[in-house]
Amino acid sequence: MPSATPSPADGRRPATGTEPGATALLGWLTDPDAPRLCLVSGAPGRGKTALLGWLAAHGTRARRGRPRTERALVPLAGQSALGAAWTLANRLGVVARTPADLVHALATSEARRPGRPVLLLTDLHAAAEPAALADLLTALAEVGRIRLVVELRPGTPAPEAARTTVVDLDEDGDDEGDEGGTGGWNGLPGGPARPLPDLSDPVAVCAADPLLVTTGYATAADGDDHGGLRDAWLRAGQALCAADGPAGRALTLLTALGDGADPRLRPALADRAGPAPWRLRWARHRGDVAPPWPGPVAVLGATAEGPSAGLLLAGDRTGTVRLLREADAGGEGRLAHRVPGRVTALAPTADGTVLLLDEHGRLHTVRGTAPRPPYLERLTDAVSTTLSRHPGTALAAIAGSVVVGDRLGSVHAFGVTGLHQAALHSGRVTAVTAVGAEAPFVCSGGADGTVRLWTPGRPPVPEPLAERRAPVVALHAAPAPGGPLVAAAWADGRVELIPAEGGRRRSFRPGPAVRAVAVTATGALLVGTDESLVCLEPQGN
Repeated sequence: MPSATPSPADGRRPATGTEPGATALLGWLTDPDAPRLCLVSGAPGRGKTALLGWLAAHGTRARRGRPRTERALVPLAGQSALGAAWTLANRLGVVARTPADLVHALATSEARRPGRPVLLLTDLHAAAEPAALADLLTALAEVGRIRLVVELRPGTPAPEAARTTVVDLDEDGDDEGDEGGTGGWNGLPGGPARPLPDLSDPVAVCAADPLLVTTGYATAADGDDHGGLRDAWLRAGQALCAADGPAGRALTLLTALGDGADPRLRPALADRAGPAPWRLRWARHRGDVAPPWPGPVAVLGATAEGPSAGLLLAGDRTGTVRLLREADAGGEGRLAHRVPGRVTALAPTADGTVLLLDEHGRLHTVRGTAPRPPYLERLTDAVSTTLSRHPGTALAAIAGSVVVGDRLGSVHAFGVTGLHQAALHSGRVTAVTAVGAEAPFVCSGGADGTVRLWTPGRPPVPEPLAERRAPVVALHAAPAPGGPLVAAAWADGRVELIPAEGGRRRSFRPGPAVRAVAVTATGALLVGTDESLVCLEPQGN
């Protein structure tokens, strides 16, 4: 009997007995007018899994002048609909809390992949929730930005779409080819079923396969929260499924624990997270009461000097800006301002003044208690007048300068000595930040996924400081004891802390979509989402 695993060398030959199905799949794949959903059906032993493995490897090199089309092989055996949604979100570069969130994210995200990605989904019949998964795949097939190949057996709940291609291997004859991935609900593709870990044991949960744990928490009918572990896992699950190793999962799970969790969990997770590149200073989540959650975070700022030194500014989507203590996120009041609607960026200045950018790209000034030099008043008035005619998309400030990004990819530094401009991005500038150190610089992020450095009055640094295939959603930079640090967040949920002058980079994923980041004067990283605010300290060299 032939092997179920296609040759990893070149993927040129499908497994014996599946050649007609391979021909049909290639015809579907190369037809731009073909339905976006293709079902590969057949009885056990027909070689369905091997055929999808062959398709994943076959002809994936980019052709001259044409972008490479991604093909991602995703096993569904043992998966819940939630676990599959997190797996697919990680593959496609979006953030999704639920299966419905995944559909919405793909329909609205600015992230663009070359071509139209093809998802090759094996063993729907062996999933923990085949009917719920079929509903999810039906919705995904209607999005239009991806194509789906789904393997299933006759009698399995199948995705339904207005137009569907069916490749039925039962019509191809021989019972040749051996397929794996048909174990029990908690099995892994190609292997025997494995028992669930103790879902109340933090060490066991972090050491187990994260998709297995997700299935256990998602399909449990007893309502047991396992001391708070289940809530934390469901809050940060997409990041947990992408985390590297038990230490990374322990850190992520620790940052997601609510204040009502079993007190024995924190020291156990902290000990397991020891090798991770971060140490948790504090975390506040929706529903926390002791200490209380400060509210959703849409924008963040940190003050290192002046009358508000040591305070964080956290703005929500309604326009409210709260003042929080850096040490513990405790409340210190609210910013007194009258900006109608949403605040999309804020920039505290050394004299206590806070500049705000509203959702229409206009500038607002909230004056502090210290008197402002007249030249700064004239500068902000000039910027405000400019933005009333040409709305901004991003905002930052350092001594004597206001920095603004626009929708065409340019960054403008308005200073007391004049205006400097640079075209830094392809598409909208989504975030800017500035550091007024001995060598001041501007850092900008764009919808093109790049983070770039620029010193006004000089040519931009040609190579990006960082780049991902997802839009940048937030930036913040600040001087730190070891040199300036840049915090960057992307729409795929990843955050990086980057030494601007070179050195070790550290990354983190909180789970929910990141809305804002900040760097404190001590070099700590703040990450804000709709339901959490987390403070991490780098550790290790």
